[in-house]
Amino acid sequence: MTTQILLNLLIALVWMLLNESWNIVIFGMGYVIGFFIILLMRRFFPEPFYGRKMIAIIKLLYFFFIELLKSSLVVILQVTRPKLNIEPGIFRSETILKTDLEISLLTTLLTLTPGSVVMEIDPKAGVMFIHAMDATEYRNSVVKSQLKFEKAIIEVMR
Repeated sequence: MTTQILLNLLIALVWMLLNESWNIVIFGMGYVIGFFIILLMRRFFPEPFYGRKMIAIIKLLYFFFIELLKSSLVVILQVTRPKLNIEPGIFRSETILKTDLEISLLTTLLTLTPGSVVMEIDPKAGVMFIHAMDATEYRNSVVKSQLKFEKAIIEVMR
């Protein structure tokens, strides 16, 4: 993957040299042209095409921003009510992720979404303890977010 990215950057730089223009638009055009050249030549590389990882990363970021927006709206609606009617709590959730990096990424993504904080992790057992602003009502939504993140993280990391 690293070889393909470096080759793509080299193609973008050569494109800039051929156009005799050093600006970001010409570099972007060269990068896109290099991307398609590498896509067409992907069978000559020993590793899979790096565009799949890039798409998986974009997909993970998309899921994160959607979950961030949804949970922010939920927290805003809860906090702006005249009477606060929430039951904070901690619940246990299991994860299918194995490596420390995958679990760290998952806990970071869950913690960055408002209304939930990962308090403790047992990586050997694959268990996380999550504090939710309203544990009774939002436990299912936090678990759904976790499952989406796990699937996207596996696509990116493996």
